Amino acid sequence: MASKENRNPGMPLNLDWVMRARVNRSAVERRVASLPKRRSIKKEWQAAWLLRAISCIDLTTLAGDDTPGRIKRLCAKARQPVRHDMLARLGVLEEKVTVGAVCVYPSRVRDAVEALDGANIPVASVATGFPAGQTPIPQRVAEIEQAIEAGATEIDIVITRTHVLTGNWKALYDEIKRFRETCGDSAHMKSILATGDLATLKQVYQASLVAMMAGSDFIKTSTGKESVNATLEFGLVMTRAIREYQELTGYKVGFKPAGGISKAKQTLAWQALMKEELGVEWLMPDLFRIGASSLLTDLERQLYHHITGHYAARHHMPMG
Repeated sequence: MASKENRNPGMPLNLDWVMRARVNRSAVERRVASLPKRRSIKKEWQAAWLLRAISCIDLTTLAGDDTPGRIKRLCAKARQPVRHDMLARLGVLEEKVTVGAVCVYPSRVRDAVEALDGANIPVASVATGFPAGQTPIPQRVAEIEQAIEAGATEIDIVITRTHVLTGNWKALYDEIKRFRETCGDSAHMKSILATGDLATLKQVYQASLVAMMAGSDFIKTSTGKESVNATLEFGLVMTRAIREYQELTGYKVGFKPAGGISKAKQTLAWQALMKEELGVEWLMPDLFRIGASSLLTDLERQLYHHITGHYAARHHMPMG
């Protein structure tokens, strides 16, 4: 994540900028369709990209039956996401390969912090009424405070979708700004836009701008609980907003697709989008994260195929 000195501090709400936003859906669809066709990454290059993708994963469990034992197993996988023998065959055994972060509910943050002691892997927590964002503001702020007190250093907040759907940009800005102030210097903040709940690509673009103006360190597509989650169309619109924000303010904001990303092939398309739209810096975990739970298994199986020429059974790459 960005250091305190170069974090996005936000800016006053610029409604003129928000209201003049335009998105050409046909152009977005054509651009997205070209990504997997033009970007062909093979052999050693593909293995390197997949290893980089692993370092950008927010390894996530957000289930009602999460237990301390499950969190402990997940954190063990976060520490060692790829088997030692495979790292040796890939020639990167000396590299410290870990995931980008572990993401859990606030009530499980302390379990994750204890399980990751000494690993230098951040613990992220969802908050603010995840996933719907329909609880009262004081309660949502309290969730951030509780997660930080338990040891979370990254907070994934959810917005009130109603503000976007009704065009109440000031209310959206004030809400996110309050969450950012609550995070303070203790935690970086990722703002989940729940793009599948928003009506148009234009509103996704506008919500992205407002979230960055309010001080978001990252903007994130989805909670993973919507009927439509991360799509490359949403990703293109949000990365273009990030690029425009950087051009105007000089600050770099990170991007996190989440929900429905479970295959290595999908990940390569997202990485291509980052590189082509924002540059190589957005291939690193400081500015790019992938919210996922099952993706890691497929990435590891693809690396195994690169090494051996055949796929291992899934139970040879257990989550822990």
